[in-house]
This record gives sequence, C-alpha cells and structure tokens, in this order.
Amino acid sequence: MLSLATANVARGLLLVCLLLTGTPAAAGGPPIVAAASDLQFALTEAAEQFQQETGHALRLNFGSSGNFRRQIAQGAPFELYLSADERYVQALYKEGHTQDEGVIYAIGRLVWLQRAGRGDLPSADAPLAGVEAALEAQASGTTERIALANPEHAPYGVAAQQALEHAKLWQPTEPLRVLGENVSQAAQFALSDDARGGLVAYSLALAPALSERSEYILIPEGWHSSLRQRMVLTNQAGEVASNFYHWLQQDEGQSILRRYGFSVE
Repeated sequence: MLSLATANVARGLLLVCLLLTGTPAAAGGPPIVAAASDLQFALTEAAEQFQQETGHALRLNFGSSGNFRRQIAQGAPFELYLSADERYVQALYKEGHTQDEGVIYAIGRLVWLQRAGRGDLPSADAPLAGVEAALEAQASGTTERIALANPEHAPYGVAAQQALEHAKLWQPTEPLRVLGENVSQAAQFALSDDARGGLVAYSLALAPALSERSEYILIPEGWHSSLRQRMVLTNQAGEVASNFYHWLQQDEGQSILRRYGFSVE
C-alpha cells in the first residue's frame, strides 16, 4: 500500500492534470502546448525566456506522451506537442493531425532516483543495486516500493521496464512496483517514505526542486530503447506556437535543454 503522504501527492498531481488538460483554451488566449512530463522544469524555463524575448505567453500542459497523443487524435486544442517518444508524433502525422513529421528536439536519459542521505546510492557498475536491495528486504518481510511511470502510455515507463528486463528484475519486482501516471509523478513516488527509489527522467533529477532532496545514478543507454523525443506543430497551430517551435531549435532553446541533461542533435 502507498503511504498517506504518497497518496496525497498522487491526488494533488491528478488534480493538477485535470485542471491543465480538462478545460479548453479561452478564445484568443495563449497557445496550448502538450509536453511530456520530463520537460516540466526545462520547458517552463524555456517558455519564460521566450515570453521575455517576444512578449508572448504559452500555456504549458505536462503529462504522459501517450495520453496526449490520444487527446490530439480526438481533437484536443493543442497547438504544439512535445513527445518523449517520437513514434507518437509519427503516428499522428500519418493520421493527418499534424503539419508534418516534426523534428527531434532532444534525447532523454533514464536514472535511478532515491532520497538524499540514504548512504547507499548504487554505483555506475551496478545502477540497479537499489532494486536488488528492495527484493532482499521483501524476503525479510519489509516492503520498499520501486517507482516508475506507467509503461502503457509513458515512454520513460517503457524505458524503465526495459532496463529492469535487461537486469532480469522485471518479473521479481512485480509486487513492489508503483506506477505513476507520468514520469513526473513517478519521481514523486520514488522520493516518498515507503519507496526505495525509482526509475525516472534525468531531466527531473537535475531540476532544483528535486535535486535538493534526492540523488541519482544514470542507467546505461544500452539497457533500453533510445528516448528520441520529437516535437510537432498540430493542424491547429498559430503563429505564436510556430515561433516557439522554431525558437526551441535555436541556440537559446537548445542550451536550456542541455542544462537539464538532454542531448540534442
């Protein structure tokens, strides 16, 4: 069972998601951007910088890439879509919902994240040692949760599953896993009192809001499929969304992404 604190976090994040994605844009309001939750801090900073330079605000919505892909196909009023998995963008293009196939804007990384001060951060040689320790604790009657995003619709959840499968830990951890609706929620779960840690986005581990109370180790890139993150303008995109799309591909936008651990092409 999740702790009360974890449950409260989950309810709070769910409420935020409903507020962000459940209401249409006001007529003439800022363009709505649908972005993978690993961009929560990086894209917020980018949007603030863009507004300072151009005077144009953006309405950012963060969530799982798979859920946004479905919502765009159903006509949601998003003008720009930044996915953590390029295949969702490619599928929308084939279905006729976007202006083109978009562009790769970043390559993401996966990390093992845990609360700071534990004194048992895994090494680069054994980055999933925390998972193995949680399994040993379970055998002794202690439950320590392992957090990840839901692989059914979150690309970082897929990567986490693949990393666990690589280490032959996917099946053994079934009773310990707690799934976040997206990778941002999974990061909150990973730092909760009843969790050993979790597999989440590198960009979140680097964000000041989390880095002050956590520590991490990178998961080898070869342990999971490449997190090729693609963005695209939808058929509803206007001038401001288009300008931001191109701004993110320039030096200022790319430098912000680099600071949050993304590699760029």
